[in-house]
Amino acid sequence: MLDWGPELAQDLAASESREWLCTNGIGGFASGTVASVLTRRYHGLLVAALAPPLGRTLLVAKVEETAEYEGEALALSANRWASGAIEPHGDREIERWRLEGTSPVWTYAVGAARLEKRIWMEQGANTTYVRYALEHARRPLTLSLAVLVNHRDYHGVTRGDGWRMRVEPVPHGVRILAFDGARPVLLLAEGAEATPAHTWYEGFRLAREEERGLESQEDHLHAATFRATLEPGASWTLVLSAEAAPALDGEGARRRRQAHEDELDTRWGRVVASPAPPWISRLVLAADQFVVRRPVGDDPDGTSVIAGYHWFGDWGRDTLVSLTGLTLATGRPELARKILTTYARLVDRGMLPNRFPDAGTAPEYTSVDAALWYVEAVRAYVEATGDDETLARLSPTLEEIVRAYREGTRYGIAEDPADGLVRVGEPGRPLTWMDARVGAAAITLRAGKAVEINALWYNALSAMRGFAARQGRPVGPWQAHLARVRAGFGRFWNEAAGYCHDVLDGPGAPDASLRPNQVFAVSLPASPLAPDRQRGVVDACARHLLTPRGLRSLSPADPAYCARYVGGPEARDRAYHQGTVWAWLLGPFALAHFRVYGDRAAALAFLESLAPHVGDYGLGSIAEIFDGDPPFAPRGCIAQAWSVGETLRAWLELQRAGPSAAMARGRGR
Repeated sequence: MLDWGPELAQDLAASESREWLCTNGIGGFASGTVASVLTRRYHGLLVAALAPPLGRTLLVAKVEETAEYEGEALALSANRWASGAIEPHGDREIERWRLEGTSPVWTYAVGAARLEKRIWMEQGANTTYVRYALEHARRPLTLSLAVLVNHRDYHGVTRGDGWRMRVEPVPHGVRILAFDGARPVLLLAEGAEATPAHTWYEGFRLAREEERGLESQEDHLHAATFRATLEPGASWTLVLSAEAAPALDGEGARRRRQAHEDELDTRWGRVVASPAPPWISRLVLAADQFVVRRPVGDDPDGTSVIAGYHWFGDWGRDTLVSLTGLTLATGRPELARKILTTYARLVDRGMLPNRFPDAGTAPEYTSVDAALWYVEAVRAYVEATGDDETLARLSPTLEEIVRAYREGTRYGIAEDPADGLVRVGEPGRPLTWMDARVGAAAITLRAGKAVEINALWYNALSAMRGFAARQGRPVGPWQAHLARVRAGFGRFWNEAAGYCHDVLDGPGAPDASLRPNQVFAVSLPASPLAPDRQRGVVDACARHLLTPRGLRSLSPADPAYCARYVGGPEARDRAYHQGTVWAWLLGPFALAHFRVYGDRAAALAFLESLAPHVGDYGLGSIAEIFDGDPPFAPRGCIAQAWSVGETLRAWLELQRAGPSAAMARGRGR
């Protein structure tokens, strides 16, 4: 499904707007465009996680490739320069581009010869492999590769300005030390002539950064040239690494990557009863790209989830929302257990970190919902595995979370004894997932009692009741608590509008904005709404918020609605939750619709509208957000964990459920 000929590969507008991604399971990645034009500061062949899963640093930007065959020299790379020029224009030589697993593969036409290039990363290591194979040729072909390096935080840009790096010959290549104390970088290739160099290529124009209103010019250092001659049918591999002793055997490394992805496919095959659509199976590979190792305390095998590529780290809320889809739905419950165990170590005053800063400073406990999503993730894990031993180990953590929310914790987060609902008491501080701000001002002011927080609260209490029953403990107190919260939740109902208020008991009147947050009062396993009100929520969201790519974050009828997520940082932050479409909400909506109407085909059709998108932005994955108005252009991160995870979770749940199960669920609990 991701296999194109020259009609797309040689169309520069199409090929430089489609981006590939390879990852290494520790936070590092390689990424670029089909055209090989750098369009983002985050593009590079080696963005290493030097303090896994963060500390991400651009070390190798790209390779400028020239092929010499039958007396002709042909440039295979492509660059867009500050002047606006495209030079060289190697995208015109791409005969075919495809994605094999997660590895991008180019086939270049070099006269009558065909040269294949593929890229992948070593799992668990900051090492990228670039393999060249002469597939069809009458005589040898000579490759000359100019490797361009850098050494900067992946959020930045570089100007050479006299910066001297140390480039030293080593066996099979060169070693680069950008500055004293820097992590050395190795550029290696067996069977090649390696010549050190030191020339800055100045003025790469980063078109996507320019669109985002950010610094959009960059310099990279040509640090070495590798030259090798390939016989027909032979291959040769360039190794780019921040490791001390990377494996040089490209074929062995390729087999290891293939074995890893074959295991993912095998696990997936055990989960699905019948073959899945190709786009869904493709998302199983995408799901693996977000799971990373995060050492915590004395546990070197801690596990977390990168929220999105390219620029997000591992965020607590995103990790716990996406956990079920990324791990349980793909047949990897051991990863779910590791993530839950890792995050149990991080609970503080009943809260979980929302963000781990790139600089390695203390985690930020700024999410009211992350801990509630944790309870739901434990519920899903126990339901899927029957692992009572892990439940017993996590029970003190679960009880701590509920106790803190009842008695009160940071930022005025506490249960109101009058109605059993959870409030957030600090106006101006964004604590829900709608957390954009411009400067010191929060754009989406949701202080008070937010609808999705209280849907999660009700669901968490229901899960705790289930855990108590499972462990042979009294359920009466949980039953009474649930009844009180269910009654209190009735206050959200907006009779005049026929759907829920978004926020109650805030600084002003109840917030009647039509937003998608209320869908969780229907989609979560335990709903506090009666069936007729569930239907009202689903119908309102379907009429005003539903698009082929997700749910709008605000109704187009609202005066604050923003149709497009464009412009500089301030303009984009203002639009982030004011109409922008979020793909991760489509899974919950499909499940809510199924709960109300019991029509599996209709619910699956909502998800299937994402299938074409898997080939139009972040290739093989699902974007973070889209414009609110047609044609719903993809924006933000090219690959987002909860977009992928929630799509997989909803698709699998719909496959497994029957109409009778849907209608039983629809009665609420």
